[in-house]
Amino acid sequence: MLKKLISAAVLAGACLFAPLSLAAEPVNINQASAQQIATALNGVGPAKAAAIVQYRETNGPFVSVEQLTDVKGIGPATLGKNRELIQIDAE
Repeated sequence: MLKKLISAAVLAGACLFAPLSLAAEPVNINQASAQQIATALNGVGPAKAAAIVQYRETNGPFVSVEQLTDVKGIGPATLGKNRELIQIDAE
């Protein structure tokens, strides 16, 4: 019984911390596709990612990370939790 309890605790811990171990790589929002942006950024799904790409295509490349809040649906909270994952420089 103790073995099952330990196994269950390990499995629960793995499920709980899996998102942390799969931390997304930074994404260059001036070069990435909508799918890459949606995968990399927390709280940004396909629709918001497509809006980011559309904004970039319409207005040119982003010149600051803060400019991302000009995209409809991207607010300060979304920017705050993703700031370290967002790149704008050419690589």
